[in-house]
Amino acid sequence: MAENVLLAFGLTLFAGLATGIGSLLAFFTSTTNTKFLSIALGFSAGVMIYVSMIEIFVKAKDALVGAMGVQSGNWLTVAGFFGGMLLIAMIDKFIPKAGNPHELKKVEEMTSSGKTVKDPALLKMGTFTALAIAIHNFPEGIATFTSVLQDPALGIAIAFAIAIHNIPEGIAVSVPVYFATGDKKKAFKLSFLSGLSEPIGAIAAYFILMPFLNDVMFGIIFAAVAGIMVFISLDELLPAAKKYDEDHLSIYGLIGGMVVMALSLLLFI
Repeated sequence: MAENVLLAFGLTLFAGLATGIGSLLAFFTSTTNTKFLSIALGFSAGVMIYVSMIEIFVKAKDALVGAMGVQSGNWLTVAGFFGGMLLIAMIDKFIPKAGNPHELKKVEEMTSSGKTVKDPALLKMGTFTALAIAIHNFPEGIATFTSVLQDPALGIAIAFAIAIHNIPEGIAVSVPVYFATGDKKKAFKLSFLSGLSEPIGAIAAYFILMPFLNDVMFGIIFAAVAGIMVFISLDELLPAAKKYDEDHLSIYGLIGGMVVMALSLLLFI
């Protein structure tokens, strides 16, 4: 268990700090690789949707049915699944529109005018986006942490899928901040810090949830994690992938993610 806890913290930190990778990509490339982002975001959605519906939901149901019986266990699994969706939907609801991380930015926006614009509104937008991403990443940190504890192989797949989807979020923070201030360090720092809420979510899970972990608690958390990841995939990843899309690449990425996840479940789990 101790080794799994360290692995869980490490993977959650890796997934969260991928926002910093997005920020670095924005600084060291002159154009946005839309084909890569479309495939990568579709791939991440495919991994999340497949693993949520085929593996995580089933594990949650098995745990809850085993602990509470067939009828109560099934009802609680479904309630946990849609409860997770409701949680992430409510988080989305209260995020200011200007700072919503779903509003994608491209690297070209930083250099299109050839100079920075001292516009407080742009800086505010970047700051709101960082806050929004931090709020989003908190439940993702709990999801990654608990998944690794329950099944390390499954948790690794989830961590990589979340890391991929955090990359364009890092761009979404750094572009407006850099464009408003011309300060790469400030833009990177804000993007980097927004990802730290993911390991903070893991720390909260460790200190608050760990003392109460049993089959029922694991089942409810896993069902909610499945709901959260399906919602993120449908509300965030797929629309973003389609926005960058060229020649159905996002769908090919989606199917590829499902195939890779299916093979990993068959071979390693």
